[in-house]
Amino acid sequence: MQYLDFEQPLLELDSRIEELKQSNSSQQEDLVTELDRLATKRDKQIASLYKNLTAWQKASVARHENRPHTLDYIQSIFSNFSLLSGDRSFADDRAIIGGFASLGKETVMVIGHEKGHDTESRLEHCFGMAKPEGYRKAIRLMKLAEQFNVPVITLVDTAGAFPGIEGEERGQGQAIAACTEACLDLKVPLISCIIGEGGSGGAIALAAGNVVLMLQNAIYSVISPEGCASILWKDSKMAPKAAEILRLTADDLYKLGVIDEIVPEPLGGAHRFPTETMQNVGKALKKHLSELSHWTADELVRARHEKFMNMTRLEQ
Repeated sequence: MQYLDFEQPLLELDSRIEELKQSNSSQQEDLVTELDRLATKRDKQIASLYKNLTAWQKASVARHENRPHTLDYIQSIFSNFSLLSGDRSFADDRAIIGGFASLGKETVMVIGHEKGHDTESRLEHCFGMAKPEGYRKAIRLMKLAEQFNVPVITLVDTAGAFPGIEGEERGQGQAIAACTEACLDLKVPLISCIIGEGGSGGAIALAAGNVVLMLQNAIYSVISPEGCASILWKDSKMAPKAAEILRLTADDLYKLGVIDEIVPEPLGGAHRFPTETMQNVGKALKKHLSELSHWTADELVRARHEKFMNMTRLEQ
C-alpha cells in the first residue's frame, strides 16, 4: 500500500500492527488486546485525517495507485461483460475499454477510461489518456447501444486526453468534440460517474450524461492543478493553491450544479476499501437507471441539452 504524504502517521501504526500479527508471542491474550488497541487507534487516526481533506489532498487520493479503475468495476459490479474493440477506422485504443454487460438484470453498454495498475498495464492503457481512436471507439459503442436501445454507463478516470503529436495529427480536438456531441444526442439513458480523475476535455467527452455521479474523493476539472499552477504562476509547486481555486472537489461541484450526486467512499478512501466503494457506485447506478427507464428518447436528449446549457448561463 502506498501512503500519501498526509497519511504518514498511519504508516507507523500499520507497520506495528503487521509486526504483531507476524509475531509468535506466547502471550496470545495480551497480543489480541494490543492489536485491538492499535486497530482502534488507527481507525481514529483515519477518521481524523479524512475528516477535512483539502482539495490538494483529495487530488492525491483520486490519483492513488490502488484506487479501483474501470476494469476493476467491470469485474466487481457488472457481469457477462463482452469486450468490444476498435474504432473501425484506425486502431483499438486500450485507454478506453467498452462493451455490453449486465448490471443486475439490466443489459448496459459500459465504457470507461482504464489507467492500469502496474508498469506493464499502464503502458498498455496509456495511463488512461485516450487518443482520437479511443473517443471514436466510444462513439461507435454508444451508437451501437442506441441501435439496440441499451442504456450507456461511462466511468471517467483520466488525467486528460493523450498529449502527444500523433493525437493532434489524427484530430484529437475533433474527436473529443464529436464524442461529447454523441453523448448529448444519445437517445438512450446515459449515466456518467467520475471514479478518479476527471481531467479536461478527455473527461467531458464521456461525462455529458443525463446523470453525472462523482465519488466523494474524486476530482473533476478543466485542467490539472499542476497545469494551472504552471500557467498562472509559472511554478508547479503552487499546485495546492491551484487545486483550491479550481473548485474541483465533489462537494464544490455539487454546490455548483455540475454533478448530480456524490457517491460516498468508506472512511480512508477507495484505495483502502475498493469493494465497498464499487458496491456504492453499483447501487447508485441501478437507482438512476431505474429512474430513467421510463423516459422517452426525446425527453432524454432534451433534458441532457438543457442540463449542460444551463451551466453556461449566468444569473442576472
